[in-house]
Amino acid sequence: MKRVIVDYKKLNTDILDLLVEKYPDGYNYSDIISFQNSEGKTISTVEVRTNATVYLVKISSKLEQTMEDYSDDGKSFDDLENLDDNF
Repeated sequence: MKRVIVDYKKLNTDILDLLVEKYPDGYNYSDIISFQNSEGKTISTVEVRTNATVYLVKISSKLEQTMEDYSDDGKSFDDLENLDDNF
């Protein structure tokens, strides 16, 4: 199975749908997968899966806000791409 690390900026609607479906009330500490990248930085992610791929989505305040807005307000993903960078 292929493993892919995805940053907030590269989310597509398919991955966002998987995230909202798996974590409808948000994710918990126990859902977080942390590891060190090749630069020695700690990366925190949450996991979603398709039949062929495991996606590790990097956690950020933008991810949390996007998931909340996407599921609660019925906004389209295109509307969310224009969010302000200053959370």
